[in-house]
Amino acid sequence: MAKKTNANIGFEKQIWDAACVLWGHIPAAEYRKVIIGLIFLRYISAAFEAQYQKLVEDGDGFEDDPDAYLMDNIFFVPKDARWETIADAAHTPEIGTVIDKAMRAIEDDNKSLKGVLPKNYASPDLDKKVLGDVVDIFTNNIDMSDTQSSEDLLGRTYEYCIAQFAEKEGVGGGEFYTPSSIVKTLVAILKPEPNSRVYDCCCGSGGMFVQSERFAESHSHNRGVISVYGQEANPDTWKMAKMNMAIRGIDADLGPYNADTFTNDLHPTLKADYILANPPFNYHPWGQEDLKEDKRWKYGRPPAGNANYAWIQHMIFHLAPNGKIGLVLANGALSTQSSGEGEIRKNIINDDLIEGIVAMPTQLFYSVTIPVTLWFITKNKKQKGKTVFIDARKMGHMVDRKHRDFTDEDIQKLADTFSAFQNGTLENVKGFCAVATTQDIAKQDYILTPGRYVGIEEQEDDSEPFEQKMDRLTSELSEMFKKSHELENEIRKKLGAIGYEI
Repeated sequence: MAKKTNANIGFEKQIWDAACVLWGHIPAAEYRKVIIGLIFLRYISAAFEAQYQKLVEDGDGFEDDPDAYLMDNIFFVPKDARWETIADAAHTPEIGTVIDKAMRAIEDDNKSLKGVLPKNYASPDLDKKVLGDVVDIFTNNIDMSDTQSSEDLLGRTYEYCIAQFAEKEGVGGGEFYTPSSIVKTLVAILKPEPNSRVYDCCCGSGGMFVQSERFAESHSHNRGVISVYGQEANPDTWKMAKMNMAIRGIDADLGPYNADTFTNDLHPTLKADYILANPPFNYHPWGQEDLKEDKRWKYGRPPAGNANYAWIQHMIFHLAPNGKIGLVLANGALSTQSSGEGEIRKNIINDDLIEGIVAMPTQLFYSVTIPVTLWFITKNKKQKGKTVFIDARKMGHMVDRKHRDFTDEDIQKLADTFSAFQNGTLENVKGFCAVATTQDIAKQDYILTPGRYVGIEEQEDDSEPFEQKMDRLTSELSEMFKKSHELENEIRKKLGAIGYEI
């Protein structure tokens, strides 16, 4: 099994093996629902089983007391829904019914999940032998013993499935999960305080809430220390967020149903202390034609062809007087001048709301390589009339051929840089960070690309004289050319020996 990092879930191959077993037996749209439902059951059972054994060893007789699990933020699993029950029935004709019964038992015990969990396993369209084989993979090949550190496992699994199925089917995935590195960076810089209201207007599977709750809890040593508000348009993802919050013990108001944030704001009077979001990049159409005079567009009407500045203004509208926003946007939003976006950005900057901009490296996302930027927007910010720019594009490390990850030290460096700026002690570092005034930004035509402000990293002078260096480099290059010709001739000989000439 692969090592789990911020950039992967540790058992991608096993998930794909399970999907391949299903391939050809159910419609493509159902793959993810089947997999996610089993991940949910396997996950809550793993956490429950670990706590159960601990309570048994304690010897106080609390192993069947739901409160003994809830007090440690662990989901109490009814007997009919425990994985051992499902695994035992894997190769019986009733396996689908057993899984559906498990889902209903969980919903009966958790009213917030009523109607949320998938209950399609008994469907005659799903081959029961195939389903049993998938259950075997989850039983024997997927280790979820590390449940406490698996931040947003459902979201990461969902993202992986989206990427893989889209590639297999030759279509675009259309959705992507916010990587843990990015979520952790947003939270480390914003530092959500206990007893605050945290909001995500496009919450996906709820990963922002998981990290925010964890950060606030670590600084107060109490559970349930933040109030969570969210909204999600995609019905499957909204259900997954409900599942994610339930297994974390997070009491979240995600609205009574899934809904579009622009046309049906489910939290119209909310003023949040912290807003964290990764809105769909360059989203369109977003319903602008019905919202032209909306009160949220204080800084200018966003264009119909791109929702980036609609998301930004929606979040500002929902911000408390001392509130803070951390959001992820595609790089184009930093400099676009089309359809009035440049003027909206100028108005937001002149209102002294942009506290910081962080350019992130590529390959942090599962399914897209697009570079992104983190925006930090703050009301009543500490450093009036100033903005910090950070270029983090060279940070992180590759965990495999496709995925980049940040270490905890990388994330702390960004958080410390931001804190130093807020405290007025940050010194500019060429190629990495710089503080600019609103006047400086105005001279750059209100473009927020960090490279314009941080400059190019200074190169260390190796003190080798220019003529000497050129002699050395040209000599090395000559040797490489010579070796190249030798290899070319060797290849020609090998090919000639088997009857091919080039």
